[in-house]
Amino acid sequence: MKEVLLYNTALRDKVPFKPAKTEVGMYCCGPTVYNYAHIGNMRTYVFEDILKRMLCMAGYTVKHVVNITDVGHLTSDGDTGDDKMEKGAAREGKSVWDIANHYTEAFMSNIKDLNILDADFWPKATDHIQEMIDMVQDLMNKGFTYTTADGIYFDTSKFPQYVDFARIDLENLQGGNRVDMGEKKSKTDFALWKFSPKDEQRAMEWESPWGIGFPGWHIECSAMSLKYLGQPLEIHCGGIDHVPIHHTNEIAQVEAATGQKYCNTWVHGEFLVMDNGKMSKSSGSFITVDTLKELKIDPLAFRLFCFSSHYRKQLTFSVENVEASAVSLSNLRKLVQKECSESGSTDSAAVETILEEFYTSVLNDMNMPLAMGWLWTMLRDHSISAEVKRSAVEKAETILALDLFRVEIEQELIIDGVKFVNAEGKSESELKEIVSVISERKAARAAKDWAKADLMRDKINSLGISVADSADGTSVCTF
Repeated sequence: MKEVLLYNTALRDKVPFKPAKTEVGMYCCGPTVYNYAHIGNMRTYVFEDILKRMLCMAGYTVKHVVNITDVGHLTSDGDTGDDKMEKGAAREGKSVWDIANHYTEAFMSNIKDLNILDADFWPKATDHIQEMIDMVQDLMNKGFTYTTADGIYFDTSKFPQYVDFARIDLENLQGGNRVDMGEKKSKTDFALWKFSPKDEQRAMEWESPWGIGFPGWHIECSAMSLKYLGQPLEIHCGGIDHVPIHHTNEIAQVEAATGQKYCNTWVHGEFLVMDNGKMSKSSGSFITVDTLKELKIDPLAFRLFCFSSHYRKQLTFSVENVEASAVSLSNLRKLVQKECSESGSTDSAAVETILEEFYTSVLNDMNMPLAMGWLWTMLRDHSISAEVKRSAVEKAETILALDLFRVEIEQELIIDGVKFVNAEGKSESELKEIVSVISERKAARAAKDWAKADLMRDKINSLGISVADSADGTSVCTF
């Protein structure tokens, strides 16, 4: 086994990962399938994919579980608002089941687009209602709950360790007023089971010992993680926003119900942010993997973009930044084609020596920026044979999964004698306008009006195009 260092959120420290067994259970909070996952969500799944691949590289077997939340997640973490699934169904005029199926399929498609490894289990909340009811009943039997007019709540005052994980300052915690809190005794108490309103029938509701209703969001992950992975979990992952509420509540539920530690290692990824703040579905405006595809950006360019910052640091998204990553990915693939031999005998010891820096970077809390720096440097090192480079890239690809051996084919288009390379995405009228400017530049060059020729070159460059002049005087534009 290779030594792995991981930042454990519970400890607020980077420590050696030392599981009890070589099979590691890893639970990741999955999507709420009422809408498309935005790329902020997908950044989390990319870092979790690197974690899984890294553990496998280190010699562990990973039992990977990702839940599908298809009921019970209210629009507010404070147990108020509409169920997100019902809200999605109303928005699109479909049944909640159709909404869940559609967005689950879309999410799975995005997972494949980003070369994220499939989980071993994808449990759906609606298939595990009984396990949730059983856990709520255990908590009731042990005196950790109270009942209000709208549901059964976890009484955080009965669980003193509640504040430990997120290091909550209860005295200064900002909560709603008594109206917003309803009958909750404390602002940190949370719903385990919500009762269906007496004057309406919900699309998703179930019989329980306490009447018809539906589970709270937090109980889902607790019940499903224990069913598939047992206790304690070795690793639980998610976005950093899950720390103060969702994961804090999960810990409280499980440890109160079982009297045992819930999870050994907690790993959280930071936000992907827009220039104006955190990306969110609530605004109705967000970027998805399919948005990138519509812009003719390879989804793996976004995966590479995620590697430009450590997973525990915020990363600012812009289309321009991902387009730059697309160029880098294309250049990287071309470099691999140029520098890596197709076949030949390989010195395995030399390959492992070359990979030591890569391994060190990845095993040290998934430092992907350093790992990518190693890759570029290694490929440009002329003292390393092509065969060794190829073997090293093949092994690195088990982590990177960037399809580095994909052959990059430059697409050519000729308009009025001007050859455009990689002009996909530009309309014919745009290209003809560019040709007009190029013609002006050629005329200026012929008249030896170098100042005007330089001016025309600057104008062409401002359109995101570089110009080269071939021996026969034909201009070549490269995007």
